[in-house]
Amino acid sequence: MSGPGHGSPPPGRGRSASEASRAGVSLFNRTAAKTKAARWLRRNSSDVELRLWQRLRRGQIDGHAFRRQHPAGPYVLDFYCPKLALAIELDGGQHNDAAMIVRDARRTAWLKERGVTVLRFWNIDVMQNPSGVLQRIKETAEQLKRRDATPTRRWRAGLPLSGGGNEPRGTA
Repeated sequence: MSGPGHGSPPPGRGRSASEASRAGVSLFNRTAAKTKAARWLRRNSSDVELRLWQRLRRGQIDGHAFRRQHPAGPYVLDFYCPKLALAIELDGGQHNDAAMIVRDARRTAWLKERGVTVLRFWNIDVMQNPSGVLQRIKETAEQLKRRDATPTRRWRAGLPLSGGGNEPRGTA
């Protein structure tokens, strides 16, 4: 795939690549091909994706901003919250195939290595139990919010410590 790539989002919209790098997230390696693929996926979303997106968009989950069809390394995530490093993947019946199980496990491992928490839901759960799915997302978001508030997490994210040091205490 090819096509013109677009630069960073407008100021105040999401995290720039340099900000993401400083926060320890190396998911923002946008290319023209990935951007084109993500846009195609957004335009051709499934009914299930659209149904969940209506509940995630505009900060409806405790004010957290989610992105839809977000390029991340070699993947495009169904939904991603950069502030929480939370990915949400929706799986149809094809994800029960042995090859897809392996592929999904590889994808999840790649994301976890980069500090991303992955929630996976079956499409049928989103359709038949949307309140349960949203409750699980809210619970996970709250856990991640509490985790990110701890000093240890901030140190790992590469933020400077008071006194001008760049290393967490006890690691120098």
